Amino acid sequence: MPPPADIVKVAIEWPGANAQLIEMDQKRPLSSIIREVCDGWSLSGSEQFALRYADGPQLYITEQSRGEIKNGTILRLAISPARAARQLLERIQSHGIDARLEALKELAKLSADPTFAAEFINMEGIGTLARLVESGTHFGEMLAFTLTAFLELMDHGIVSWDLISLSFIKQIAGYVNQPMVDVSILQRSLAILESMVLNSHSLYHRVAQEITVGQLIGHLSNQEIQTYAIALINALFLKAPEDRRQEMASTLAQKHLRSIILNHVIRGNRPIKAEMAHQLYVLQVLTFNLLEERMMTKMDPNDQAQRDIIFELRRIAFDGESDPTGTEKRKAMYTKDYKMLGFTNHVNPALDFTQTPPGMLALDNMLYLAKVHQDTYIRIVLENSSREDKHECPFGRCAIELTRMLCEILQVGELPNEGCNDYHPMFFTHDRAWEEFFCVCIQLLNKTWKEMRATAEDFNKVMQVVREQITRALAMKPSSIDQLKNKLRGLNYSEILRLRQSERMSQDDFQSPPIIELRERIQPEILELIKQQRLNRLCEGSCFRKLGNRRRQEKFWFCRLSLNHKVLHYGDLDESPQGEVPFELLSDKIPVSDIKSVLTGKDCPHMKEKSALKQNKEVLELAFSVLYDPDETLNFVAPNKYEYCIWTDGLCALLGREMGSDLTRSDLDTLISMEMKLRLLDLENITIPEAPPPVPKEPSSYNFTYNYS
Repeated sequence: MPPPADIVKVAIEWPGANAQLIEMDQKRPLSSIIREVCDGWSLSGSEQFALRYADGPQLYITEQSRGEIKNGTILRLAISPARAARQLLERIQSHGIDARLEALKELAKLSADPTFAAEFINMEGIGTLARLVESGTHFGEMLAFTLTAFLELMDHGIVSWDLISLSFIKQIAGYVNQPMVDVSILQRSLAILESMVLNSHSLYHRVAQEITVGQLIGHLSNQEIQTYAIALINALFLKAPEDRRQEMASTLAQKHLRSIILNHVIRGNRPIKAEMAHQLYVLQVLTFNLLEERMMTKMDPNDQAQRDIIFELRRIAFDGESDPTGTEKRKAMYTKDYKMLGFTNHVNPALDFTQTPPGMLALDNMLYLAKVHQDTYIRIVLENSSREDKHECPFGRCAIELTRMLCEILQVGELPNEGCNDYHPMFFTHDRAWEEFFCVCIQLLNKTWKEMRATAEDFNKVMQVVREQITRALAMKPSSIDQLKNKLRGLNYSEILRLRQSERMSQDDFQSPPIIELRERIQPEILELIKQQRLNRLCEGSCFRKLGNRRRQEKFWFCRLSLNHKVLHYGDLDESPQGEVPFELLSDKIPVSDIKSVLTGKDCPHMKEKSALKQNKEVLELAFSVLYDPDETLNFVAPNKYEYCIWTDGLCALLGREMGSDLTRSDLDTLISMEMKLRLLDLENITIPEAPPPVPKEPSSYNFTYNYS
C-alpha cells in the first residue's frame, strides 16, 4: 500500500553523526519536526535550527516551500537563517582578514537564498556591505565576494535600488574606469551598474554621469567581460531619454562600437553563447528603434525643405532634361516625371508620405539610394519609366511599401524581447546597415516584379513574394550584405514557387480515395515514429534559462527523461552545458505517474506572475508547465519554438495524449508524403506477368528513419 500523500520519506544529515531516516508528515508544523530531529541528536535550542537541502543550491526549507520536498530527498540540519545572518554579520566586521574573507565567501553563497536574504537585510546587512565597498579597503577576492553578495541580495527585490548612495555608485564606477582591475570584480561591478540603470530612473542619471561609453567600449576586447559591458551599454541605451538616444548613438558610432563588436565578438575566436546573442539582439533592436521617430513622422506638404528632397529625387533621375519655361509647362513636366518615378499622387507626391508607418523614413531610404547608389537608382527608374506595356514597376509606391514591410519584419519601434537571441550578423558589418538593407531589397523587388511580369493590379502579390524572399533569406543568417545578395539570388520567383509547391504537396496532392486510404493506413506508424523521436529527445534532455533573475548570466537548469520513461530528472547548472548532463548531477525528480497535465502559454502559473515586459507574445508562445501531485508545477520557457514543440509533444506522448504542435503536423505531413511516394514507387516498379493473372500485391512497407537534427 503506497504511503499517504502527506508523508515524504527523507534523510537528514548533521556533521559527525549518522543520518536520520524519517517520514516527514507535511501536515505537522516544521518547527515540531525540527524539534524531533534535534532531540534525536540531543541538540538543545531547536528554535536556533532549520532544515536545508543537502544538494544543489542548498536552500532553506520554509513552511511555504516545504511542499517541494520529494521522497528520497536528502536534507541537512543547519543553524537557522536568522542565526546564520547574525553570525556572518559579526564575522564580516571582524578585524581578522582570514575570518572576514571566509565569512564573505559564505555570505556570497547564502545570499541567493531568499529566506536568508530577508533575515540579513532586516539586520541592515546591505548597508554594512555598502560601507565596506565605500571604504575602499577591500581588494581581490574579498571585494569580489562582497560585490557578489551585494548583487544577490539586491536581486531579491526586498530593498529599493533608489536607496543606494552616490559614494557607492562612484566607488563601483571607479572599478570599471580603472585600467587594471581583477576580472571578477569588473564583472560584478558592471552587473551592479546594469541593475541600477534598469531598476531606477534616478540612478540612471547618476550612472550616466560616472560612466562613459568610451570606457565601456574599451572593455570589449576582453572576452571575459564583453557580455557584461554590452549589457550595460544596452541598459544605458534603453533607459536614456528620447532626446539623448540619438546623441548616444552618434557617440557609439564615433567610437566604432559596431566594428569593435564585429571583430572582437561576432568574428572572435570563441563561439557566441546565448547571453551574448541576446545582448547583440537587444543592441540591434535598440539601434533600429532609432528609426521610429522618422517612421512615425508624416510629411508636411507645405514644408519646402521636405519638398526639396522630392525635387532632388526627380533631378537625379532626369538630370539631363532641361526645365521648360513657363509655370504651366513646368508643372505639367513635373507631374509627368513624378508619374515616371512611380508616385501615386502625380501632382503632389508629398501626399504619398503622409501615412505612418513608414512616414518620412521611406523618403530617407529613397534619397540614400539615389545619392549613394545613384547608378542603381537611375537604372531602376529609367527602365520602368520607358516601358509602355503596363508592366512598369512603380518605384515610389514600391519603395514606400517596402519600407513599411521592412519595419514590420525587423519590428522597428518594439521593445526587445526578454527571451529572444535573434540577432543578424550582417547588420553589424556596415555603418548604414538599414539603408543598405533597403537598397538590396528594392533591387530584389524590381527583379521579382519583372520575373512575375506583374502589372499594377499584381502589386500586393509581388509584395507577398518579396516578403517571403526576404524572410527566408534572413532565416539563413547571412554574415554580410554581400552574402544576403547571394541568398536572395537563389530565392528567385521560380524557386519560391517550387518551395511553395513542395510545402503544399501534402495538402494538395494524393486526393484520390485509394491514396487517402493508404495515407490513413500509414499515419499510425508515422505517428509512432514521431512519438519515439520526441521521447528520445526528452531522454537526451534540454537546458532552460531560469526565470525571475534580472541578471541573465549563468542562471540555467537542465531537465531530461529517464531512459525507462518513468522519471523526469532536473536540476540547476552553473552554466549552459555543451552536451548531455548525467542523471547524477540532476538532484530533483518527478515520477511520470505523478504528472497530471501539461499547461501552455498564458495558462501557465509563471506567465501569470511575470511582469509586463515578460508577458510578450514570444515568451508566452514558449512557456509550458508540468502539473504534478500534489498540486505542484514545474515551469519552463523553451529556448526556441523547436524545443517547445519537442517538449510539449513528448510530455503529451508520456501522458498518452495527442501530440498537437505545429512541428508534429509538419513532420507528419512530410513523412507521410515521403513514405507514400516510396510505396507508390514500389508499385510502379512491379512487373505484371501476362499469365497467369497476378495475385494482388500489398504495397511494400519501406522501413526508414528520419533525421530531425
